[in-house]
Amino acid sequence: MNFESLKHLEHEHVMQTYGRFDLAIDHGQGSLLYDLQGNEYIDMTSGIGVNALGHNYLPLVQAIQNQATKILQASNLFYTEPMVDVAQKLNQASGMKKVFFANSGAEANEGMIKIARKYSWDHYHDENRLVILTLKQSFHGRTIATLEATGQDHFHQNFFPFTNGFDYIPANDMQALQNYFATHKIAGLMMELVQGESGVRPLDPQFVCEAAKLCQQHDVLLMIDEVQTGIGRTGKFFAYQHYGIEPDLVSCAKGLGGGVPIGAVLANTKCQDVLQAGDHGTTFGGNPLAASAARVVIDTVSAPEFLNDVQDKGTWFMDELKKLNLSKVKDVRGLGLMIGIEVAPEEVMNDLTKLRQKGILALKAGTATIRFLPPLIIEKQQLQTVLDVCKEVLG
Repeated sequence: MNFESLKHLEHEHVMQTYGRFDLAIDHGQGSLLYDLQGNEYIDMTSGIGVNALGHNYLPLVQAIQNQATKILQASNLFYTEPMVDVAQKLNQASGMKKVFFANSGAEANEGMIKIARKYSWDHYHDENRLVILTLKQSFHGRTIATLEATGQDHFHQNFFPFTNGFDYIPANDMQALQNYFATHKIAGLMMELVQGESGVRPLDPQFVCEAAKLCQQHDVLLMIDEVQTGIGRTGKFFAYQHYGIEPDLVSCAKGLGGGVPIGAVLANTKCQDVLQAGDHGTTFGGNPLAASAARVVIDTVSAPEFLNDVQDKGTWFMDELKKLNLSKVKDVRGLGLMIGIEVAPEEVMNDLTKLRQKGILALKAGTATIRFLPPLIIEKQQLQTVLDVCKEVLG
């Protein structure tokens, strides 16, 4: 099928909820993608941080193929080996104790919210102690609850009434954080350690450490949203491992399945038994196909040499970007291979188009940030090509 026919059918049959790029992807190999016409692109999107091991990664493909010949879905009424194996591997990589499997980041965040509220109710029986505090400019999902958890006003429209029980403080505002804990009773504090959707903004380490200390003092659950930052994206298996904190709950998804939908909530000792039989559930969570994919991803990404390589490539790439001193670039920030380039708001879409025309696929974050989320296996030579194109487009 040619591109124009495909685009016409998409408009006719698919709800128009996405601002799609004028491009149809046909296949990929490693960190490269190819459109229907066979044009080649360096993939700096990885499916919005999903294809951690790139495209057509042979061990991942083989694991999916092998599992497909056995069973795709059994439901959580039965034990399955891939699900249990992945839970064990996640706990070993994170230092957490137990896992609940979901299907997406938003669903994992919903699970964290439910655990935090039940923990607070079980221990305090106080209906005024059920609020979840989040940060302004955060993004936690598109369900009704996670939309309200998201600290961006423009998401809070069109779908009223939202689920109540959420409040917000500015990121990195130590005084606001301390004042809130001094004057409010809350169940949990939920944070992204790099605010991805609002512009790739790493949180200040002092703010994060103070937040962790206050949570511990007040028995407030520290809930870290690692949907985008987790599974090696920042050069640690989880981003919280950069900050020296010990969360009570961690959500992850995106890169966990290497392209197969899967999410998870990880709980520490304090929270491992909050949910009991019947408290929560999901039909597809931890299904054998997704778990078989996740097993390969975890085994690959958790290796110290792999994570060190992600850190090295990310640091080198950001340093080289800054050295270019590009006229259009206002800021370069990020962690590992999660990188944002801030430009003028009125220029960002045009710059993305120019990058695409020159064979580089990138994303937008916030109102003025070009976001790079390449496969973690991207080669340094490919990153150099991206730098050369950035010099041409953003210089």
